[in-house]
Amino acid sequence: MFRGSTDYIDSYYAATSRDRQRRRPALPGPIEADVCVVGAGFFGLYCALEMARAGRKVVVLEASRVGWGASGRNGGQLVSGFACGMQRLKAVMGHERAKDMFHESLRSVRKIRELIRDNAIDCDLAEGHVEVAVLPRRVKLLTEGIEEASLEWGYDGFRFLPKAELPRYVDSPRFQAGLLDDSAAHIHPLKYILGLADVVERAGATIHESTRVAGYEQGADGITVRTEDGAQVRCHQLVLAANAYVDKVDRRLQSRVLPVGSFIGVTEVLGEAACRRLMPHNHAVYDNQFILEYFRTTRDHRLLFGGGCTYMGGTPADLPAVMKGHITRVFPHLNHVKLDYAWGGHIDITLRRMPDWGRRGDRIFWAQGFCGHGIVPTRVAATVVTEAMKGQPERLDAFNGIVNPPFAGGEWLGGVQQAIGMSWYRLRDVV
Repeated sequence: MFRGSTDYIDSYYAATSRDRQRRRPALPGPIEADVCVVGAGFFGLYCALEMARAGRKVVVLEASRVGWGASGRNGGQLVSGFACGMQRLKAVMGHERAKDMFHESLRSVRKIRELIRDNAIDCDLAEGHVEVAVLPRRVKLLTEGIEEASLEWGYDGFRFLPKAELPRYVDSPRFQAGLLDDSAAHIHPLKYILGLADVVERAGATIHESTRVAGYEQGADGITVRTEDGAQVRCHQLVLAANAYVDKVDRRLQSRVLPVGSFIGVTEVLGEAACRRLMPHNHAVYDNQFILEYFRTTRDHRLLFGGGCTYMGGTPADLPAVMKGHITRVFPHLNHVKLDYAWGGHIDITLRRMPDWGRRGDRIFWAQGFCGHGIVPTRVAATVVTEAMKGQPERLDAFNGIVNPPFAGGEWLGGVQQAIGMSWYRLRDVV
């Protein structure tokens, strides 16, 4: 299991983030605040930033370290849209609301870029993204995605890349075609979230690390948040932003998400020339398989590659060998290259891969179920959640129509059921 540590795991991101050494103190005792945020990942910190800028007294409680979970370990791809796809959102909330959310995701990409620029966050920002098709029959999904974006959402920023043009963007015989998105980007996520935390603190919020929340109670005059060490926060509004690690905080929310293991490997330094042969324009890439893979190069000229998942919470016995297998399937000529890093972590998935965002009255708010596509949607979620916290709940309430049923039998049995179900999708990825 990946839980329980109060320090960063051994990853490429931790090894290349100088600011990781800074530790924020645990909550020392009882305090009062307007807003308490549980979890210092992307969503929690964005909410803290918005509410602090609105003049509220905000405290953030983090069980481990800022960005310790998926926010600081992910593939770093800054891409618009949602994991479930826009048509599924449209079916629930209607065309106009779905169109608004699509454009909010585009605005969120711009907001992240502006935050990086305005605060001089050194997070290895690089431009561009390509979605690729492995199977010939899935090339149609790329062309349909371009047509949908233009006709339904009024966006013409995607461009089709036929197979003959694809080597200009990714040098692999595995792919049949691509979809180019020049508005997207990729970043070093741990450097970015550590910079984001500094921005949050400068806005007036307080962040406490090594402060594990044990639960909360709502009364007539507010909410009491309890930590495992006996400290308390009395607040008017509560944001639950623990995502895959929400189990100890709110069992009702926990039943609707399953923590799924996701893995990344990073090669030794390949050199700039070798990296530009792999991806001449230094774009990030992911494929459109059901069990997708994604990759990009790093500032110091390595290949970072993500893929594979486990539904029972564990790590493969020889993770470097597993990740090396994924890499050489895409880039056969890298079979001699060694991996310097390989790690895993949990992402939070819902049964139907739909967002689980909502509120209980005007005091308790949450967003979870980002399903491995969280850098941009967490910014979207924070925008609509904090709108609701400030008295404008219409956009958040548009998500009420989404039904995210609990995983039957809890986390263990839910993992078994998902593993069985995903075996079918793995088969679809090859036939």
